[in-house]
Amino acid sequence: MKKSLLLLLLGLSLFQLSAKEGMWIPILLEKYNLAEMQEMGFKLTAEDIYDVNQSSMKDAVVIFGGGCTGELISDEGLLITNHHCGYRQIQSHSTVEHDYLTNGFWAMSRDEELPNERLTVSFLEYMEDVTDKVMDGTENIEGEEKDKKIKENTGRIIKEAKKEGKYTASVKPLFYGNQYFLYVYKVYKDVRLVGAPPSAIGKFGGDTDNWMWPRHTGDFSLFRIYADENNEPAEYSPDNVPFKPKKSFPVSMKGIQPGDFTMVFGNPGSTMQYWPHQAVDITMNQRDPDRIMLRDKKLDIIGNDMKSDPKIRIQYAAKYQSISNAWKKWQGEIKGLKRLDAINKKLAYEEEFKKWAQQNNTWDNKYKEVFVAFDELYSDYAHYIKAYDYYREIVLRGVEVFGQARTLNSIINNIENGQTERAESMRSAMLKRLSGFYKDFNQPTDEALFAALMPELINGLDASFLPADVVETINKYDQEKLIKKVYRKSVLTDREKLEDLLENGSEKQLIKLRKDPVIELFNKLNFIYEKDIISEVRKINKSIDENMKVYMAGLMEMKKGQAFYPDANLTLRVGYGKVEGYEPTDGVEYKYYTTLTGIMEKDNPAIYDYDVPERLKELYRNSDFGRYEVDGTVPVCFTASNHTTGGNSGSPVVNGNGELIGVNFDRCWEGTMSDIMYDPEVCRNISLDIRYALFIIDKFAGAGYLLDEMEIVD
Repeated sequence: MKKSLLLLLLGLSLFQLSAKEGMWIPILLEKYNLAEMQEMGFKLTAEDIYDVNQSSMKDAVVIFGGGCTGELISDEGLLITNHHCGYRQIQSHSTVEHDYLTNGFWAMSRDEELPNERLTVSFLEYMEDVTDKVMDGTENIEGEEKDKKIKENTGRIIKEAKKEGKYTASVKPLFYGNQYFLYVYKVYKDVRLVGAPPSAIGKFGGDTDNWMWPRHTGDFSLFRIYADENNEPAEYSPDNVPFKPKKSFPVSMKGIQPGDFTMVFGNPGSTMQYWPHQAVDITMNQRDPDRIMLRDKKLDIIGNDMKSDPKIRIQYAAKYQSISNAWKKWQGEIKGLKRLDAINKKLAYEEEFKKWAQQNNTWDNKYKEVFVAFDELYSDYAHYIKAYDYYREIVLRGVEVFGQARTLNSIINNIENGQTERAESMRSAMLKRLSGFYKDFNQPTDEALFAALMPELINGLDASFLPADVVETINKYDQEKLIKKVYRKSVLTDREKLEDLLENGSEKQLIKLRKDPVIELFNKLNFIYEKDIISEVRKINKSIDENMKVYMAGLMEMKKGQAFYPDANLTLRVGYGKVEGYEPTDGVEYKYYTTLTGIMEKDNPAIYDYDVPERLKELYRNSDFGRYEVDGTVPVCFTASNHTTGGNSGSPVVNGNGELIGVNFDRCWEGTMSDIMYDPEVCRNISLDIRYALFIIDKFAGAGYLLDEMEIVD
């Protein structure tokens, strides 16, 4: 075991790494990265980044919500993250009368800060390599018995780390199970909205500019963490007080220059750097095109309805953003993988591995069967993952009333199974959430989604993945009749009746909802999804991972001594590089920065996403830039060569002194394939220049009092 761990730490790379590539584990920086970082301009120590015995940068970084990063910028709990990370909260507080999406929101006192139900931030207390503990007692067992033992060991480790509920904890595999790390968090639940610019600043350029460079988006929002009188996590209460962090980032006014060292410290979500060629092929030629096509339809329907009515625009703003973000990313990913000839590069590397294994007499008795398994497994995977993607995009994340049907079905199941107390609890919870659901629900929009997407499910999949009577029903009606005969006959379209049933209905009345046309349709589809699709996908993925574990161990042996980083898994990582532009295509060269002047050049009052607020135009006309002026304008965004992915949204970008110079929010479109294959020539992360955020807070919003909390370094 110790020998294999040593190999893991020695590492490898599928390709020659540059200083710009990699999402590195903080506790290993001193051993593997610090010297290079310091050569590039980092002036601090590894302990300044991560330390469990004294305050360090890790104590100023949080997982924001379920999948972003945020950072502390004052000793009074003030936190900055992306506008798109806080978008759902901003949207949830918005109405036609108080349209914070269009007009922005700024609390001018602590009393005006807005609480956000179910929003949390998680501070990493510590991480620990627990490989030996996880694998304890598994030396002489295999298969299900080994899996059971690993699960037992993992459960015990997590239980001990939680300390009876004081913390949350998880154990995550690295390198496909060749290594395991424990992550322990303290979770704060009272997080209040402090400020957000109008969408015409925070989401400037909308979907047109998303993933693109040059970028002019002021993608930030401000929140404040609250705690009890002992600075410990607490549910929302007016008596809570601003959280006192161990560490907050000093905010730099020094600016940036090309070649400057940059470091991104956040929680990247998921990468697949070590996939075999079959996985890349399926993603590039099947999964991405399928999902893009289905989201085309969803975005077209929702987008047209949003343009028709301000109320619908507010209702569906966050949903539209969620759908469109990956939709555009996948398009860039396909383009990038094709440009890199990714499949053939993977094949060439696998051939190199095969020759190495043959020379070491391990091909025939160890690795050949892995490659045979890959061919068989990925052939099956392509078949099942197509059905998985269609069901996810249509049934689980397409038609909104199906979500309500799922919850009601669970309530009915618990009633029928005699779990009365659990059924009542779920019933009460659904009743509480009902107002929020219908606040952001427009039935004609959902009807259109239902009518357009259900035929796609039927036409896109093999008959073995579809209930025969559902196919018959969908084929029987045109879209108008499908809505009339199925959708509108459901109780889910009658809010008052549904509320009455949940509040006053008997168990017998609820059980009768099994015959509701939408609930019945959902149940038939969900039965197939859970029984024949997701179960098979999980089984195949498990087998793929088992073979990847062997393959990765072989790669480690082949490439001893090379720097090696694990795939991202929404845990704290360090990426480092430098400020620089790039050349996306022949004859085109991009600068590393954009300015307020570019915003004015894009101004178009006829387009919601480009309608620059009058106050911002006034500041520009009057050159009223204050201390934020640089060469007659204000810096807005910049690019650097830090390796980032989803989850890094909102991450702090710091200079060599550990001072905050920006907030990461995107990647350039030409580099979105970096989750699978990194290209140092064009892969760039896009960050908000922190000076633009300060300018908006101070000069645009008139909330300069917030700057008084910050440590601003000139």
